[in-house]
Amino acid sequence: MQGVQEQIEELQMKLAFQELTVEELNQEVIKLNQLIANQQHQIQLLIGKLKAMEPSNIATQAEETPPPHY
Repeated sequence: MQGVQEQIEELQMKLAFQELTVEELNQEVIKLNQLIANQQHQIQLLIGKLKAMEPSNIATQAEETPPPHY
């Protein structure tokens, strides 16, 4: 059996590794949240531009007059 001191040291190393992993994952989550916020802002800008566009001069198919029949 391992001594108590060796077990404590092993647990401390595992804890340090887990803390590092959690911090790295946290940084990735922060980056992804910023990316999502940026993309949401860009989508809102595009929606605004689409709403501001003038309607097309091309009639929809429902508005078209039917072709003459021969």
